[in-house]
Amino acid sequence: MRTYLVTGGAGFIGSNYIHYMFRKYGDQIHIINVDALTYAGNPENLKEVEGRGNYTFVKADICDKEAISRIFADYEIDRVVHFAAESHVDRSIKDPEVFIRTNVLGTAVMLNCAREAWENEDGTYKEGKRFLHVSTDEVYGSLEEEGGYFYETTPYAPHSPYSASKASSDLLVKAYMDTYHFPANITNCSNNYGPYQFPEKLIPLIINNALKGKKLPVYGDGKNVRDWLYVEDHAKAIDLVQEKGRLFETYNVGGHNEKQNIEIIHIIIETLQEMLPPGDPRRAHVTKELITYVEDRKGHDRRYAIAPDKIRDEIGWEPETMFREGIRQTIRWYFDHEDWMEHVTSGAYQKYYDDMYGKK
Repeated sequence: MRTYLVTGGAGFIGSNYIHYMFRKYGDQIHIINVDALTYAGNPENLKEVEGRGNYTFVKADICDKEAISRIFADYEIDRVVHFAAESHVDRSIKDPEVFIRTNVLGTAVMLNCAREAWENEDGTYKEGKRFLHVSTDEVYGSLEEEGGYFYETTPYAPHSPYSASKASSDLLVKAYMDTYHFPANITNCSNNYGPYQFPEKLIPLIINNALKGKKLPVYGDGKNVRDWLYVEDHAKAIDLVQEKGRLFETYNVGGHNEKQNIEIIHIIIETLQEMLPPGDPRRAHVTKELITYVEDRKGHDRRYAIAPDKIRDEIGWEPETMFREGIRQTIRWYFDHEDWMEHVTSGAYQKYYDDMYGKK
């Protein structure tokens, strides 16, 4: 049985990856999920797998070398999938040191612990060991409003503390591959959306606010462009890179779903109006009049667009979910999990929302 160590598995992308892997491999794998359960790490995301004999949860901080080393000592780890990171740009602008600690120091701890556990006396590594570092397209900076894409060869040009911390962690992984011949890959993905996403991010925030008749905050003119990737498509890409990717390579994972932020909001409003039954009182809340333009984010990148040519040509992965279908699946999930949304939008999250956008 192959054993996976997944960091940040209680978060949005990590939990979707774990669900996908159990659907695909069942009892053929053992997954150890290490998560510090910060505000965005929600154990409710993994209720369905908690009873499995081949699933283990460890509450630990990836910056705690003793805790991470103990996991490698207690289990024969074959694969590491490193999701754990602070990931929200707004939070990074307010408190950059937290992002540097988790995203840079935490990655260094993970690399060192894996290297110590996997390295043979002659400097080679035990057969079959692989480390996958999950990163973002934001490390590449900003594109012009029209034309051009991010490729694996695009120079890094991060503009926010978040993207700078992720760029730094990418470069650490690259350095370990070059210096120690450490068996790793890096993936840089576009914006994810889908089930279990914490509602500080655009799509679940707009869904939740619209259903409650709350204002829909839009930064600047709303014309910033992002490439959207359905989270299960991302999970499939990560699995394929670990199975078929060439070691020491970086693979860009993009969705071919470029949309302006304001376009996303209009699509969500239209889709909610279509999907809510005629007698549902929330239909009256869901209107374009809720759209409220707010002061633009500092250092706000204008456009991201990622070219997944390399992963398509080498591994055979392509995004399967077009945006309008993905957004319907996402909204349906939130309809079916209203209790989940209520739990995560109480307390600390609400204070953060009010601090960031102001009470409306």
